[in-house]
Amino acid sequence: MSKYVKQLLQSELEKKIAAENINDFMVVSIKGIGGTDNNQMRGQLKAKGIKVQMVRNEIFKRALRNCKMSTAENLFEGTCAIAYGGDSIVDIAKEIADWQRKVPALEVKGAFLEGATLGADAAKELSKMPGRAQLRSSIVMLVMSPGKKVVSVFSGPLSVIAGCIKTISEKQEKQEPAAA
Repeated sequence: MSKYVKQLLQSELEKKIAAENINDFMVVSIKGIGGTDNNQMRGQLKAKGIKVQMVRNEIFKRALRNCKMSTAENLFEGTCAIAYGGDSIVDIAKEIADWQRKVPALEVKGAFLEGATLGADAAKELSKMPGRAQLRSSIVMLVMSPGKKVVSVFSGPLSVIAGCIKTISEKQEKQEPAAA
């Protein structure tokens, strides 16, 4: 491949990294995966907003250097592809872990998130973390919990008072017809 073509590819990768806001990604090897499995995996991941792209290591390393992500360079040895997109890197890790169970030839090489490089084992551990949606629901529950307690503290005595008032009003209604 000529130097000019490599520069064009690098330029396109840099534009793609900037345009698609690729800050977090997993590095995987899809070497040894059959065409059918590869197409099914890519199609199902794409439906979830996750893209898998094969990269030429040296060209991608240069693009990473220019995008100030050079710490991820050591992940690119051998046949590599990047998986990116989705809601978060945790969602990508969960999906890749699911596919690794289905297709054992899929190998996780590492991950890059928020400027830090994770090895293969640490990247696999990401799949065990709660996703963004789970964290949001936990936060909402934590925020609402004190409010529920305050409401229950006030509603308990108020419901007793309301019951007493209702009983008194029912007694008065029964007594009024007899007085008339």
